[in-house]
Amino acid sequence: MPLGTGWPIPDVFSTIEFLDITREAKAIVALAFRNGPIEGIHAGQPCPTCTGCHGFSRITDDEMKVIMKNAVDQVYALLVLKTENPQEFEVKIRFGERYAARWDDPEKLRSLL
Repeated sequence: MPLGTGWPIPDVFSTIEFLDITREAKAIVALAFRNGPIEGIHAGQPCPTCTGCHGFSRITDDEMKVIMKNAVDQVYALLVLKTENPQEFEVKIRFGERYAARWDDPEKLRSLL
């Protein structure tokens, strides 16, 4: 089972392939989300009115649109780079891994099971 996930590695992947996909996924999320517009929202002061109140939106529709557009653009660019320039893709993934080093590995691979 991969790194404490409690789920077996699907037969289509070797352990090495699974670990590569896991590290790429975490690095891509770091590059596409963490270092994008959401960081500016996250870096701001907590809302004193809505702190701890999970029923309230803390991100506006316009902010969410910017966040998601940025993420799609970043993921698209990374996937194109993976095909067109694998060496540069690896450089980007290694950079993204710096942010994701302590993140949990994927828990479930529902789409593959």
